[in-house]
Amino acid sequence: MPSDEWSAAEDEGQLSRLLRKSRDSPFVPMGVAGFVAVLSCGLYKLKSRRDEKLSLRLIHVRVAAQGCAVGAVTLGVLYSMYKDYIRPRFFDGPKK
Repeated sequence: MPSDEWSAAEDEGQLSRLLRKSRDSPFVPMGVAGFVAVLSCGLYKLKSRRDEKLSLRLIHVRVAAQGCAVGAVTLGVLYSMYKDYIRPRFFDGPKK
């Protein structure tokens, strides 16, 4: 009789799940890493802002970090379109 209960042996570990999802869409982790890097760098440089207002500096950091994330998402979409539509049509042999 099959059991409907959850089993730890059947569950995929968090690290293996992260690695599998990273292979499926590689630009997502790169976008997150870029977002964190830009945000960290911008916040680190807050102490050397001279006469610039804090709110203006935070806006610039936020826009740069969001731009990095949006750029990674855009590259991911373009990569998916290439992988799903262009590569099979032009580079793979005809299906029989």
